Amino acid sequence: MNQLIQNIMGMGGLTDQVIATDFLMSAKSGVRNYSVAITEAATPELRDALREQLRAAIETHGKISDYMIAKGYYHPHNLSEQLQGDLTVSNTALNLAEKIKQE
Repeated sequence: MNQLIQNIMGMGGLTDQVIATDFLMSAKSGVRNYSVAITEAATPELRDALREQLRAAIETHGKISDYMIAKGYYHPHNLSEQLQGDLTVSNTALNLAEKIKQE
């Protein structure tokens, strides 16, 4: 995202972290949804197709997690650091929503 737009929207350097966090949450949701869908599938062919999608979703989740860990956005082994990061991302999202609402 353009730095000027980031500054105007109050996101500064957190844009990548906010986007990555949202992507990670979506990937986690996809993994859960595919898992449930497999248990509800009526045919072996459909279960196989869903398993393949589940594998891809798990791989995507792993790649996003690795990226976020490398960038210092995700701290799965340090709860206090992760909590601080989650609060920062949440506050950024709330501030962005408030700015959009005011426009």
